[in-house]
Amino acid sequence: MFTGIVEQLGEVAGIEQLAEAARITVRSPLAAGCAHGDSIAVNGVCLTVTGTAGGAFTADVMAETLRRCALGELRAGSPVNLERPLRLDGRLGGHLVQGHVDGAGTLLHRSPGPHWEVLRIGLPPGLARYVVEKGSIAVDGVSLTVSATGDDAAGPWFEVSLIPTTLELTTLGRCQPGTALNLEADVIAKYVERLTASRQPAAGEEAKAGS
Repeated sequence: MFTGIVEQLGEVAGIEQLAEAARITVRSPLAAGCAHGDSIAVNGVCLTVTGTAGGAFTADVMAETLRRCALGELRAGSPVNLERPLRLDGRLGGHLVQGHVDGAGTLLHRSPGPHWEVLRIGLPPGLARYVVEKGSIAVDGVSLTVSATGDDAAGPWFEVSLIPTTLELTTLGRCQPGTALNLEADVIAKYVERLTASRQPAAGEEAKAGS
């Protein structure tokens, strides 16, 4: 479990393409504190450390993960957001983030302001119902508050407002329109939907109960 508070920017040292998978190597001082089997979030994707050497760690990314997220678009030299798992005695500074990406959105445009910058991000249609104004969402592993939502001819979108610290210390300060971004909706919304759906009467049961 993570909080969406990025600890550090790492740099992709290399990506090895495997059969229906990939092996990513990330250079970061955090590697010194990692051990085989540890979890670490890379751009919001929870990965398992498979090895460390020379100030870098490696992790394998399976086909299902590559299909759902934007890690496959990374190249050597790409910056990545890194976060180690939440300690039970730590502060929950962002919101509960699982590191299980729901899908990839697309940065539509940036609107600079005097003290912040607004990013509009296109949503996969299946995720739109989980995103609400003033709700939480993780974008490339960064815990953010949704400032606006909408839907137009290009599809559903949401906006987030980024303060200078977020722009400076995460990859969101440098990504350009067209960039694919990993999105994880608030898990609470998904549980509520599931529980509510399980209480709906099956087809024909409502009419039978009222007869």
